[in-house]
Amino acid sequence: MKKALFVCAALVFLGNIVLSQTVIPAIDKSPLDVSYYPCDYPQLKTQAKSIEPAVARVIYSRPKKEGRPIFGNLVEYGKLWRLGANEATEIEFFKPVVIGQKKIAKGRYTLYAIVNEKSWTFIINKDTDTWGSFKYKQAYDIVRVDVPVQKLEEPLESLAMLFEKSAAGINLVIAWENTRVALPITL
Repeated sequence: MKKALFVCAALVFLGNIVLSQTVIPAIDKSPLDVSYYPCDYPQLKTQAKSIEPAVARVIYSRPKKEGRPIFGNLVEYGKLWRLGANEATEIEFFKPVVIGQKKIAKGRYTLYAIVNEKSWTFIINKDTDTWGSFKYKQAYDIVRVDVPVQKLEEPLESLAMLFEKSAAGINLVIAWENTRVALPITL
């Protein structure tokens, strides 16, 4: 009995040592965020209020402006951008869609952009689970689409992505600093 009690105490002690060595990472400066279409789809589904099935979601990290000039500086014109911070932005389609006359199958993709002053080139790429744009390969591109830049009246401190309904389907809206772009997605 004493031996069993000793073994249990030793296991508890060792378990506490192992748990106490777990390092909790610091909070990231650019938190991960998710946007769905329809907006708030997971909450609506949980509350049995969803009236239409999920079409798409985007997962991205939200960097802040923090007094820095963004477009043309932090995000250089003419260079590939991961559309956020940390991991490359991912977009998932829950059904087939059309982007720039190209049919895109249901699935998960990486979303990049080449940012210019008057237009952005969006890139849907099939290489997922990548950090930044360091391992980007153009050979994995599925489609590239140019969209015009619009100016915001009020600047945004943090990068924001959301879906909005459009006449042909939905747009993925990306806004930051004083810039707004919309990637058309036909359903």
